[in-house]
Amino acid sequence: MPADQPPIPSVWARPQRKREQPALTREHIVTEAVRLLDEEGADNLSMRRLGSRLGAGATSLYRHVASKDELLELALDEVYGELPLPDAGEWRATVREVAHALRAAILRHPWMAAKLGEAGLAYLGPNVLRQSEHMLGIFERAGFSLDEADQAVSTVTAFVLGISTSEAAWLSMVARSGQSAQEWIERLWPAAERAVQDYPRLRARYAAQKVEDTSKSGDSAFEYGLERLLDGLQARLP
Repeated sequence: MPADQPPIPSVWARPQRKREQPALTREHIVTEAVRLLDEEGADNLSMRRLGSRLGAGATSLYRHVASKDELLELALDEVYGELPLPDAGEWRATVREVAHALRAAILRHPWMAAKLGEAGLAYLGPNVLRQSEHMLGIFERAGFSLDEADQAVSTVTAFVLGISTSEAAWLSMVARSGQSAQEWIERLWPAAERAVQDYPRLRARYAAQKVEDTSKSGDSAFEYGLERLLDGLQARLP
């Protein structure tokens, strides 16, 4: 790289150091970073805090990971490694399985959805690339051209991220409140009912939702959106 060009700010563009500390590896650091993110959220992630959990100084961590942004890239790719690579069967069933798995991963790791768009070249991680290649193959074998398969993968991923981000934000808010989801809803409901009094359609929906099982509403909304998306993609096939 010419001396006058700055390095690309991504862990995937930087060669890994040959020498590794026996007691502290990049893998160990990333595993603990994911635990910290799950327990305390992205706002509390710092090299100093992570080093404290690992019993090491921040300087030791910097020998393996150059920055907090690199650490997030690695943590995101680590979570993508949890996703399945299902055997190619009926394409809709396979895409459905992966979509549900991605949603479940985001709900297990609520920090993930908000950080995906902030992590620079996060999509160059080996687990992300492996998942992307697998999904492209599923759509291509179903009859899509490679170009349209790429757009289909992006569309499905965008849908899952969009709806799961809202779910993850809700779960994080409830967790911070120290209450259960049902307790939070019961406290909010009177204000919501007052707010929609002048809007008949919303008032009817709120009245219906009041007697519904709220624990299943997220699953139902996800299923509906995913099936309509797959219907639209199927209509594109010859």
